This record gives sequence, C-alpha cells and structure tokens, in this order.
Amino acid sequence: MLKITPASKIDNLKKINPDFIKGKRNPTSEEIAILEKNGNSSSDPEWKNFFVSSEYGKFNPSQIRQSDFSGTVIIGELFDSEISFHDLKLRTGIYSSNLKNVCIGDNCAVQNVRYLENYKIGSRVILFNIMEMSCTEHSKFGEGLLKEGEPELNRIWIGVGNENNRRAVLPFSDMIPADAFLWSRFREDKELMQRFVELTEFEKSKELGTYGIVEDDVVIKNSTLLKDVKVCSCAYIKGALKLKNITILSSEDEPSQIGEGVEMVNGIMGFGSHVFYHAIAVRFVIGRNCHLKYGARLLNSVLGDNSTVSCCELLNNLIFPFHEQHHNSSFLIASTVMGQSNIASAATIGSNHNSRSPDCEMIAGRGFWPGLCSDFKFDSKFASFVLASKGSYVNELNITYPFSLVAPSYEDCTVHIIPAYWFLYNMFAIVRNKYKFQARDKRFIKVQHIETNPLAPDTVQEIIFSVNRLVELTSRYLKLPSDDCRKMTKENSNPELLEKFRELAKSAKDSASLLQIAKDYLHQNPDSKFLLTDDRCQKKFGAIIYKPAQGYKEYRRVLKYFAAECLMEYVLKNNRESLCMVDFETIEEIPLYTKWFNVGGQLIPEEKVEELFAKIKSRCINNWQQVHAYYDECQKNYTDYKARYSVYIIEFLYSKKITEFNSDDFEDILQDVAFVAMNMLESSISIREKDFTDYFRSITFRNEEEKNAVLGTLCDDEFLKKLKASTEDFINSLNKLFVLMH
Repeated sequence: MLKITPASKIDNLKKINPDFIKGKRNPTSEEIAILEKNGNSSSDPEWKNFFVSSEYGKFNPSQIRQSDFSGTVIIGELFDSEISFHDLKLRTGIYSSNLKNVCIGDNCAVQNVRYLENYKIGSRVILFNIMEMSCTEHSKFGEGLLKEGEPELNRIWIGVGNENNRRAVLPFSDMIPADAFLWSRFREDKELMQRFVELTEFEKSKELGTYGIVEDDVVIKNSTLLKDVKVCSCAYIKGALKLKNITILSSEDEPSQIGEGVEMVNGIMGFGSHVFYHAIAVRFVIGRNCHLKYGARLLNSVLGDNSTVSCCELLNNLIFPFHEQHHNSSFLIASTVMGQSNIASAATIGSNHNSRSPDCEMIAGRGFWPGLCSDFKFDSKFASFVLASKGSYVNELNITYPFSLVAPSYEDCTVHIIPAYWFLYNMFAIVRNKYKFQARDKRFIKVQHIETNPLAPDTVQEIIFSVNRLVELTSRYLKLPSDDCRKMTKENSNPELLEKFRELAKSAKDSASLLQIAKDYLHQNPDSKFLLTDDRCQKKFGAIIYKPAQGYKEYRRVLKYFAAECLMEYVLKNNRESLCMVDFETIEEIPLYTKWFNVGGQLIPEEKVEELFAKIKSRCINNWQQVHAYYDECQKNYTDYKARYSVYIIEFLYSKKITEFNSDDFEDILQDVAFVAMNMLESSISIREKDFTDYFRSITFRNEEEKNAVLGTLCDDEFLKKLKASTEDFINSLNKLFVLMH
C-alpha cells in the first residue's frame, strides 16, 4: 500500500563512510548559483548534503543540469570532457537525473537516470537512460547471506539436483561447480552441511546500510530496473529489463555483458559471461565464460564454466563445465550433469514425478549426449560419454558402460547397448572432444580445474567396472541351456571353442574359476558376436548387450593407452623420456587411489575428498578460499596420482606385479597403445574423408570448385594436421617409454 510522508518529516540523510568524503568539500556560493541556474535542486537549500572534489579545477558545476539531489551526494573529479564506449559518446557530468544518497567517482556520465538511490559508483562510468537504479540497506547481492535481524526464511537457496530442495546450496560470489557438487551430494553429513553454511558466511558483514556497487569502467544504458546489484569493473549492460539482487563479476581481462530484455534475480554471474536476448535467470550461479541467450530460462541452477545455453529451459540443475544446450524444445530438470555434454533438440529430460512427490532426479557422467527427440524416465543414471539414440525410454535406466551407444527397443521393451561404441565406431569424436574443449576454454583465470581428456580416472574406473561386468555376464552366457545359448549367439566361426568353454563353465568349482573361464573365452574368441543380458541397466526389462567381445577388447586396449599416456606425462614432469625399474619402485610409493570423484570438472580421489571434509569439520579450513587452495593442491599432485593408478591398471590387466613383467609384456603394451593411437588418427582421417568424397555431399554444389570453396579440402583440415603431428610425437615418446625395461 502506498504511503505519504510530509516533507518536514522526510529523513534523506544516510550515515556516510568518512572515507567517501576525504578530499571533498561543499560547493561554493558561486557554484551553487550555477547549479541552480542550470535547473538543479537539492533537498538541502544550502547544498550542505552535496560534496565535490576539493582539488582546484576538478569540479565544473556547468556539467550538472536539470537534476535533483537528496540525501548525501558525493561527486569525484568532474571537468569538461567526453566519455565514449563504442559509438556512444557522452559529455561527462550529470544530466536530467534524480540522485539520492549516491557517491560517484571521477569523470562519469550520468544522463537520464530517473531514479538513482544508495549506490557507490566508480570512475569512468556511463549511466544512460535508466528508469530505476536503487539498493536497499539489507542487500546481499545474490549471496545466500542474512543481514542483522533477518529471519532464516529470507536466505536465498539454489535447489540444484532435485526439485524438493533437499540438495540446495547457498550461492556465493566465489562459488565454482566443485563447491556446489560437494555441498549437494553428501547430505547425510549434517555437521558438514552446517560447516558449509559457516564457510559461506565467514567474515561476511551482517551490518545493515549496504550500498549498491558499480565499479570502474562500467557502462549501463537503456535499462529498466536495477535493484540491489553489484556490477564489477568493465561490465556492459544494455537494454536489461530487471536485474535484482545479483552480482555481476567482471574485469578488464574478462568483461561480462548483459543484453536486451534480460531478467536476472537472486544470483551470481561469472567473469567473462554473456546473457543476451530475453534470457531469464532466477536463483542461479553462472560460471566463467558462459553464454545464456535467445530466451533461455535458467532457474534454481548452477551452470559450469565455458557453457552455452540458448532457447531452452533448465530447472533445478547442477551442470559442470562445457555444457551445450540449444534449440527451442530442449528441457533439463532435476539433474546433475557432469559436463562436456550436449542436449540435442527436443530432448526432454524432465522429472515425471514418478514417486508421490516431485523428488526424482538424474545423474549423467561427462560427455552425456542424448539424441534428437529423446526423453527419459527418472530416476536414471548414466556413465561417462553415453550416446543415447533418439527415442522414448519408458523405464528408469542405469547405464554403467562408458563410451557406449544406447537405443530403445520397441519389440521386446529392452534397451540395446553397444559397450565401447565410441572406440569401435566413433573414434573421431573422442579425439575431437579432447582438443575442442581445450580450445574453447577462454577463461583468463582458471579457478575450477577441468579434466578434458576423455580417458581419465573417472572414465577409467567405469571401464574397469564394465570389463568385470562383461566377464560376469559372459560367464552366465556360457552356462545357458543349449537352445538359449544358440539364440544368443549371432555369429561364431569357432563353435567347437564355444562348446569347450561351455563344458568348462559347467564344471567350474567356484565363482572365481567360472569368471576366469569367461575371461579366457573373451580373450580367445574376440571376433565372436553374441548377446548378453544385463538386468541392472533398465527397470523391469533390462538390457541386451551387443558385441560384448569386441567391447571387452577395446576397453582393455584403451586402459593400456590411458596407463601409457599417464606414465609418459609422469616422465615428462620429471624431465625424463624413459622408465626404469627404480621409477616403478618410486611410483609405487605414491598413494594408490582407485576411487575417484568428478568434483565440478576436477578429478579428485575419494580419500582426498574425505580428507577435505575432515579438515572442514575440524576447522582447519574455515572459508571457501582455503577449500579452493585444497583443490589446487590436489591438482598439483594429479600427475603423480595418475601414474600410480596407471601401474595398478597395468597389473590388473596382466594379473601380476609390474616387477614381474618381462620384455614381451612391455612389448604387448606398446603394440596395443600404438594401435589405439594410430586408430585414432586413421579413423579421424577416414571419417573426415567421407565428408569430402561421399556422393550426397556433392549434390548441392554445381561443380567441384564450388564445393571446395564452401567446404574446403581434406588437405586444408587444420585439426587433422595437428592430429598427425601430435600422433607422431606420441608414438616417438611411446617408443622411448619402456626402452630401459627391455
């Protein structure tokens, strides 16, 4: 309800920080005369509430016209000059504006600002054509804090990962996806949850009397409402509809921009990010170098660095870096998506409220790629780099095979899975992903560490699980009744071998012996094509596993590739080219971590995460900056941790200690790793070659010359040139890796 206050009872004055008026003075009588002559007015007839620079020649009253001042107004240097940004050129000064309790820096242009209250403005700032720009005395600028006397209900939470808000996190200006992940996951630890709140509030003032903040070199023009906003240096805001209770992080090296029709409420916008064209964000944290545009709606979500979202809706999500989601009908809700992901057009990944309340959720590992028009039933979980084919998945899924292709079957209600599909048929995508994410990382300061190599500890631990699972399922296949086994066998060039192993499986003494028999069958019959059933992959109907022998073989090869690559990285770090047995002894002294978390994009061993929690709960760590320093320390040791993990993997694959290896064993590793490296190159060339030689790629062109002008030629492909050079370097380094072990 509107309230009328008599002029005699209006108290415009606000308690001023003494630092604001150092080197300032009230205007002289001559200056007051000029001010009033130019159509200006003050709530204090004597202009005692008005402060200007006390340096001689640094205040020109002629540059203030047709403006009203109330409360305490402080103005920095103001001399006759012009300030410009792109094509906008304005004379410095204050024109046709209404200011109340405002502190303005040096040589700013404030023009047509209808209402500006309670802000501290930096130097060289343009405020042009703004309807309302104000700040309450209890503003938190989007952070999940409370001011003096505020109830807990006033605190802003972001309900990531689940619509029931029981994974909610508090936003803060330094938040990165790693913080949000740890906070949203380990909810059973109530002491840890309380400590996270305390970390967020550490050394944050609860006092009332906040000012809105606009730092140096900011441009804000043609905007409707800015309320309780902190705008960091070099930000550019044009045509915004509503910005309320937010922090816009920005710097000269990473300037942020907000464009036409944008509405943003209760959140943090990261350095170097851009929000344009009627996008909406409510209760959010947007990471560094992100793009939100074309009507995108981001609600109750944390969006990781280097992500682009347009024309779609995202609700209650925690999204790690390098997420791509475009097109009008894309939809993502109640999910934790671990980055390097792409949501295709018409993919509707949303909670169906399968339980009695809206508390279903989805988790997807790195590289999640649902196909066009695909939809999923919650709760579901996906391993890393799962490619889900177009279709409607009517039951809950638990896809544990990384780098797999998943497709729905409309005949028997199962889902069909090809393990290691990317390595068998789509190696170009694996290689391209590795390079493209590095090229797209435009962050000037990289607080969130991001693993972009598809073969890394998170995916490798999934591969190890899948290798063991394929062995287990193969043991079941070998023990099937004859008719059932025949139905599940699609192509077998050696039926005698199959019968031999079926007899061995029947006579196996125990489960360990049976698994060894299944493993031997997969090794001796790698080209056989048979089917396996995995009841854990889909509720009710399970999954059919296609080409398990081929997938098993590829998984083992890429495990060797990962191990060799990590060991090459290790020797390079130590300024070496080759490994000797002493090096393996040194590596074995490094702690072995076999369980890893993708923590916001950074891969951290589970035990190191538990160590972090212990430090937080014991108050050895008391703020988020110290948490980030802990992440940095883990990253410094990452190469060593991977080297130790690599030795463990090699020993797992060969079922013996590396100290027992002979030259044949090392040669076998080299051959498989070289095969994978060359396969990456040759597959990439072959796939790109099809783009130039396929008949249907030519039908829209009049002649070969037009086609080459538009598409270029295979020889011009810069990516393939780099890949050839890097593959040659890799093979050369690989050949030196075990040379001392022969």
